Amino acid sequence: MAVVTTSEKPHPETTAPQAPVLTHLRQDGTAAMVDVSDKAVTTREATATGTVSTTAAVMALLGSGGLPKGDALAVARIAGIMGAKKTSELIPLCHPLPISKVTVDFELGAQAVTVFATVKTRGVTGVEMEALTAVSVAALNVYDMIKAVDKHAVISGIQVLAKSGGKSGSWVVDGPCEPATAAPTATAPAATAPVATHTAGDQA
Repeated sequence: MAVVTTSEKPHPETTAPQAPVLTHLRQDGTAAMVDVSDKAVTTREATATGTVSTTAAVMALLGSGGLPKGDALAVARIAGIMGAKKTSELIPLCHPLPISKVTVDFELGAQAVTVFATVKTRGVTGVEMEALTAVSVAALNVYDMIKAVDKHAVISGIQVLAKSGGKSGSWVVDGPCEPATAAPTATAPAATAPVATHTAGDQA
């Protein structure tokens, strides 16, 4: 189970945790976009990650630029940035946001590529979905670039690593997430959400 470090402080008058609700559903069960018009404008940031697992031979081609389609990571990086910008068109109930920064970075392992994406905005709702979309689209493009030499590559482990800003405050995930049967354990407040420091990234 991953541990979530959070800066959110419980209200002193809270005596029992409230049951979670699906905010995109109305009382009659139909879907609706959440009204965020009364929320405060703050600087918000989220970092997500995901992994593309393949073979050592493919990783050698990936690192040397020897794949049939060319420089896979350059293509995947731009695709991820574009994906973040298109999130509200792909996820129907996401709000269009004025994205101020997107970075997509890669960490090359022996038999896997780990993708990291960080998205930043100044607005009334968070950018977790934009970070997840950036990672997902970048990973899909890595797969597309390597499928000629490995059709069995696997995309996995897509998750939010950290977020900051907004009413819920900042939190950081320490370690990979696993299917949970209970709420994550909260520990001491974190100072800030981490910024991924991997190979040099681009931004838009």
